[in-house]
Amino acid sequence: MCYNYVMGSFDLGIFDEGDERAEALNRVYQRTLTFVYLKAVRDVVGANTIVFNSLTSGLYTEIDSEAPVTDEQIRLIEGRVREYVLADAPISRRRASRRDVLDLLESENKGSREHLALLKYATDVSHIAVYELDGYRNFFFGRLFESAGPLKLFGLARYADGVLLRYPHPSTPDRLTDMPENDKLYDAFEKGWDIAHGLGLRYAGDLDEEIEQGLESDIIRLSERMHNAQIENISAKILSRGKRVILLAGPSSSGKTTTAKRFIEALAEQGAAPLYLGTDDYFVEREETPIDEKGEHDYEGLDAIDTTLFMNNIDALLSGEEADLPTFDFITGHKVFGKRVTRIESDHPILIEGLHALNPAMTTNLPDDEKYRIYISPLTQINLDDHNRIPTTDLRLIRRMIRDYRTRGNSVAHTIRAWPTVRRGENTHVFPYYGVADAIFNSALLYELPALRAHAEGLLAEVTPDMPEYGDARRLLHFLRFFKTINDESAIPPESVIREFIGGSRLV
Repeated sequence: MCYNYVMGSFDLGIFDEGDERAEALNRVYQRTLTFVYLKAVRDVVGANTIVFNSLTSGLYTEIDSEAPVTDEQIRLIEGRVREYVLADAPISRRRASRRDVLDLLESENKGSREHLALLKYATDVSHIAVYELDGYRNFFFGRLFESAGPLKLFGLARYADGVLLRYPHPSTPDRLTDMPENDKLYDAFEKGWDIAHGLGLRYAGDLDEEIEQGLESDIIRLSERMHNAQIENISAKILSRGKRVILLAGPSSSGKTTTAKRFIEALAEQGAAPLYLGTDDYFVEREETPIDEKGEHDYEGLDAIDTTLFMNNIDALLSGEEADLPTFDFITGHKVFGKRVTRIESDHPILIEGLHALNPAMTTNLPDDEKYRIYISPLTQINLDDHNRIPTTDLRLIRRMIRDYRTRGNSVAHTIRAWPTVRRGENTHVFPYYGVADAIFNSALLYELPALRAHAEGLLAEVTPDMPEYGDARRLLHFLRFFKTINDESAIPPESVIREFIGGSRLV
């Protein structure tokens, strides 16, 4: 299956599985489907809908009605969406100045608090896109299709206290993603939402208000305290269960390295003396690295890891024997031996961090009762407003472009260009295994987007209109301008996960 859709002069292109434009088009698909769904809920229930965040199989939403939504109403909402799709109902778009929209909301007393706060402080945003479908108007901070016709594949399902809006994943555009087999990811999101909402930080405008009042240091301290509590709670569970092997994995730019080393310190403070192992040190020799379909080295797959050496080292260490642990030299592309000849005591755990750490194939020689698995990801706790979420994927991309520019000299355009390949690797090698995790660590920080803006804005502005990456750079730049900037980083501690990306970390 492929999509072919052109919005005015904005060509979304034609793609099928593997095409680098799949991610961009899927975002437009999600936003347009969300808009039509919001309209359908208004038609059937007459209520507002809150879009929280994405799970593995769709967007989790809650319909804000006086009585719980019934299965019959969900069926009717889905049918209403399908009516708009079959009719290829037109979706109009107009650009209005931020000031005009704000004046209209204030004068007619139609603005919700989150919209008024968002637009009040987003002074760097010049215009807002207002979309309309069959008399229903709403803001969407990103392009939509010109009609509902392309939304051929979707579904609604009851989930937790809300409704899951299902759509195809870019890697499988011909089918809906399977429903989640467990609710660990939802539980982690819900815990983050509850904490943020309890602090009065539900929307970007709430955060902007706090920064405007000079309270960013308080938010930083609260956010870091939340991370400390997560580390302490998970460390206590590891020790209470006597686990010898701790496995930590997550997608790119989740903060794996910093978090792993913070676990090392937390466990060491309680006398555990854990050993740190990064799976990146077990890459096969450069000349043995698999080649992908483009003729380039594929560092994302499990075949890029010397799993035999890795398991032999783990076996030796757990048996009390000495092991010569490699260090991978990324310049020469070869492992170096003799620098980490190590032996551990029988009661000391090993913490293994890396992309494939949760893949059972990495530790087939270990019984499950010896493992404690941690999945890490920055699960965003706030939204722009009720209908415009902050995608975890965008947060990770912004983190990565700042870090890669600072540590590797990679331009933002280079990072954006490589991102679809990174995402495909995550879809294959990371996301399928989050369900086996014993704990999920949320590495997002409430204050980080205002802090990241100070580093990302100038880099994004360097991407010029003649570059293929300009569309994504412009979208991210526009998105960041809804956040007031934190320029004073003195309150951010050197062990913070965000330091892994902006610099100043004592751990990486």
